[in-house]
Order: sequence, then structure tokens, then C-alpha cells
Amino acid sequence: MNKFIVVFLGLLLFIGCNEPKQEATENSNFELVKQKSQVLLEKDGVTFRDLNGNEKLDIYEDVNQPIEARIDDLLSQMTLQEKAGMMFINGAPVSADGKPDGKEGLEGPGARMASVVENMDKLKMTHFNIWTIPSDPNIFAKWYNNAQQVAEKTRLGIPITIASDPRHHFSNTIFSMSAKGFAQFCEMPGFAAIGDENLVAEFANIVREEYLAIGIREALHPQIDLATEPRWARISGNFSEDAKLTARLVKPYIKGLQGDKLSNGVACMTKHFPGGGPQKEGLDPHFSFQKGQIYPGDNFDYHLIPFEAAFEVNTAAIMPYYGVPTDQTDENVAMSYNKTIITTLLREKYKYAGVVCTDWGLISDRPMGPDVVWKARAWGVEDLNAAERALKIIEAGCDQFGGENRPELIVQLVKEGKLTEERIDVSIRRLLKQKFELGLFDNPFVDETKVNEVIGKESSIALGEKTQKISMTLLKNDKSTLPLAQNKFKVYIENIDSTTVANYAEVVVTPEAADFAIIRLNTPWYPAETNVPMAKGFHHGDLDFKGDEKQRILDLLNKVPTVVDIYLDRPAVIPEITNAATALIANYGASDKSVCEVLFGNTAPQGKLPFELPSSMQAVENQKTDVPYDSENPLFEFGFGLEYEKN
Repeated sequence: MNKFIVVFLGLLLFIGCNEPKQEATENSNFELVKQKSQVLLEKDGVTFRDLNGNEKLDIYEDVNQPIEARIDDLLSQMTLQEKAGMMFINGAPVSADGKPDGKEGLEGPGARMASVVENMDKLKMTHFNIWTIPSDPNIFAKWYNNAQQVAEKTRLGIPITIASDPRHHFSNTIFSMSAKGFAQFCEMPGFAAIGDENLVAEFANIVREEYLAIGIREALHPQIDLATEPRWARISGNFSEDAKLTARLVKPYIKGLQGDKLSNGVACMTKHFPGGGPQKEGLDPHFSFQKGQIYPGDNFDYHLIPFEAAFEVNTAAIMPYYGVPTDQTDENVAMSYNKTIITTLLREKYKYAGVVCTDWGLISDRPMGPDVVWKARAWGVEDLNAAERALKIIEAGCDQFGGENRPELIVQLVKEGKLTEERIDVSIRRLLKQKFELGLFDNPFVDETKVNEVIGKESSIALGEKTQKISMTLLKNDKSTLPLAQNKFKVYIENIDSTTVANYAEVVVTPEAADFAIIRLNTPWYPAETNVPMAKGFHHGDLDFKGDEKQRILDLLNKVPTVVDIYLDRPAVIPEITNAATALIANYGASDKSVCEVLFGNTAPQGKLPFELPSSMQAVENQKTDVPYDSENPLFEFGFGLEYEKN
């Protein structure tokens, strides 16, 4: 028998004789490890990865051992500093030359951060999230393998886990990573508009395959907050304001991403427990101008329904939100600081035993330039110092700190006798269990030769474009104007590519020369008053068009029959525009081509509104923040959506 395969017999025990495809996959994994690993050792007839360099097969290195035994063995060998490092996850740059300590072509937030090599070496960190990456996924796969080779040469050879926010949506919002190189689907409200569980499962499976191809093994999603406060800035990441619809769709999402077993899946960090939707006035608690998470309708439990569904399908991790559950617990502090939320509710009531990781940046202030500081999201405990904040988060029941790299605080707390190493071990066990279940200790590498076979597949791209199109929601269609006949009309356009439209109609430069106008609009937003740059990019504020811009749009609509397409990242308030438009259709992230395919009849819109569209800002202000579809006389109700007339 091949000596290398001996140590992998544990994997083969799970493979039945009638599953040749899976057996071939496992054998290819053996070959990949042999090609990539730099710590292989043959000892006593067995070839294995000698992760700690002691020239013997330790229990934690032995794939034939039960996971709990492997955890016990590794935990007993870890130093306090190594445990502390594992409790932090923060961003890392990805160099265009594929070097884990490289600095070529760095962009985005990661460009200002230390490399994975530096963080592994100095801080003993083993979890990283990535933001901007090279547009060629092959470069990322190369970077990832190189980083894992560095990791396997650390003292214990603990593999790194790479996490990411969503990357598979046609989106310009601040929360969605660039989809370059990946299939581009509608945003999550679009999936709710379609309401098809099988389609969500297909989407999640594509995300899983594309993440696996380049080494992303933890998804900082799904986001299953409820859009009960229409002014909240993060609605485009949710499914809906309806708890049952969200619960129904999150199950295939998590199951599709995590797979039948995590060794061939991506761990989902479902967020934001216990639901971040009911923010007062929609002001997001990323920032100090937040006003608390409020429940005037006494509807706290309603927001838990989607999380109960996530627990049923064993979400691998949970992320609490920044918000303060005002007057819902014994202290008004943010969720990750709140023992009633994390321990009493999540751990004890729901018996949740997985990893709980805070949202990003709860401990440390972030200087953003001269006289500009982005305050730590330590709402309710602002008077505590960094070490005291870390202690309170751990005492609340959390395991890991997102967006921080302060392991020295944990070491300090233990040395001062304020925190026991036994308590730390509880969290490290959970984090190690996830790494072992992901199979990272046995094969942390990806096959760089297969990246192009997986990412950018025509079938995945086509399905993504299909979701952009069929999720669109027809709200008004006077005289069955839509779909427009192709190559028949002269059209005046705004905010849509003329070259694209020219494939369907003659584009003219003035409304007076047009048979129809086609304009694309975005739901209005007005930045909060702040000197924090990132906060200025959040879509806060009123939902209606105002002043000169509103009048300009109405003047056009009254001049020529106009088809209005509006992007709903939040529920727009557009009664006057609706009245004046000849046709009105909504999208949830769609390219110009996808919009044209629907407007000109190649695809019919199928979407139903995943949230109601209020009739006025007064109605928005009067509705209850935590209650779904409760604004007075909505312009369009939840679930509304017309269809094209059948010929």
C-alpha cells in the first residue's frame, strides 16, 4: 500500500464502494498535499504532515483519530499566546504577485494592514478576512497556497482560515465585495422577490464551489436581519422584512454553502444575532450617531425566527450585531457585550455550541485621518478600557473578536488573574473544531490548475444573470406598455448604457425626439452628518426624492411616456414618480443588459416585493421600527408584483 495513503485511511472509511467519484476526489487530495506540503515526513511506514516538527505522528496530525482527541492533543501543546492569537480575526492584504507578504497592487482597507505572514509570526493569528483581491482568481489561489505553506511552518503548523463577505452579487453597495471574476447574482432581496428555495440552493452551491476553488472557507454571511425599519442602511444584504420568508430561504442558503459536511463546504457565520433591523431612525450602529435598537411594537421574538431556522441547519458560526437592544435586557449594552443575549438567549435557550464571533471593531478606536477617529463599537461600555472591553465580551459568551488584532489583551487579562486559561480553552475548542471539520489540518491547499474550471463557468454566469432578470418586480404598466417591441421605437435614456440599449431600440439625444424615455434610478439616500469617511458612504436618511432632482424627474415623465427602473436597496418612497410614470419596475441589483432583456420582452419579470413601499416619509416615521409591513396606506404592499400580459 502507498505509505502516504496510510495516514488518510480515516478519510477513506467514509467512502462507500459505490462512490467512485468521491474516492477519486479524495485521492486527488492526497496528490495535492504531496505536491504542496513542505512538512511531509515518512516515519514508521507512514507519511504525514509533521506540523510541529517533532518527527513523530502526533494525535492532532493523525487523520484517523477522532476530532475531539485531536483537539485535546493540540490544545495541550498550545501556548497562551497561540490561544490568544486564535481568538482574533482581521483583514489581510492580497498581493498581486501571490506572495503572502507581498505589497504589489494592494487596494482597499487591506492595503493599510499587516500581511498574514506578519500577523502569524508576531500575533499568532490564524483567521483572516479578505476584502479587495486581484481580479484574476488564480492569483488569489496562488496567494492562499503560499500563505498555507507559511502556516504549516509555524511552531504547531496550525492552518489559517480565510473568510469573506459576499462576493457574488451585482452590487455597488459598501457591504458587498467586488464580484469581478465571480458569477454575479441579484442581491438577497431579489432572491426573496423570487421566493424559490431551489434557486437559493443552486446559488449557494455555486458560491461554495467558487469559494472552495480559491481557498475561502468561511462566509461572513448570510445576513438574515429583517427590514422592518425601511431607513436602515443594510437592507440590501437581507432577504426581506418577513420572518417566515427569510427563515424559509436561509435554510437552503446555509445547507448549500456548508455542504453535506464541512470538509467539502464553507462555514457560514450567520448574522446579525438577534436581528439588526430595528435601528431607531434607521441609523446604523457602525457609528456613534446610532440611537439604539428599539422595539416599540414589542416584537423582539419575531426577529429571532430566521435564526431559529439557521440553528436547525447547523450554521457553523454566529455574528451578533453592534446594536443596543434598548430596554430588552438587564443592561443597555451592545449585543456582543450583553450576557443575556449571548449566554442566556443564544447559548442556553437555543443550546448553540458553535463559534460566536463579534462584528468588526468592538474594542479599538480607528484613526481615519487628521482629527478623525472612528470610534470602537463599544456602545454602552464606552468608559471601559480595551482590556476591560475584551473581558466583558468573553464573559458575555463570545469566542472570537472580529476586526481586531489585540491578542496581547487576552494575555494581559490572564496574567492579571482576571481571566482563566480554562475559559479561553472553551473558545479555542470551538475554533479548533471548526478548523478540523473543514479539513484544514489534513489538506489546506487548493488545486490552482482547476480554478478556471470552476470560476467563471458559463452555466453559473447565466444563472446569475437570470436571477437579476426574473427578480425584477413590475409595479405599474399602463396600457401594457411593457414589454416594448424590439427595434421599433426611438428612446431617450438616462443612467443606462447607450451601446447596450442600441441593441433593442434607436437611442435619441432628446426627450422630444423619443417615443419613450427609459431611466434608471436609485433609491434616494442622504448621508449622515459625520466626519468618518466610511459613514458617509452608508445609505442613510430619507427615502424620497427632493427639490430640484425630484422636479427634474417629474418634468421628464410629463414630457414623454417614461419607463422607470428603480434599484431598491431600501424601500423607496416614490408616489409622485409612480403616478407620472408610464411603467415602473424595480430591480435588486441588475446590469443594464439584464434590465433591457426584461424591458424588451426577452425575459418576463417574476418578482414580488420583499418589503412594502411606503406612501410617504410621514408614514415611514409613524410606523413601528420592529414590526413588518405596518406603514399606513403603503404605495405598494409586501408581496405586490404584476406580470406581463400573455399574448
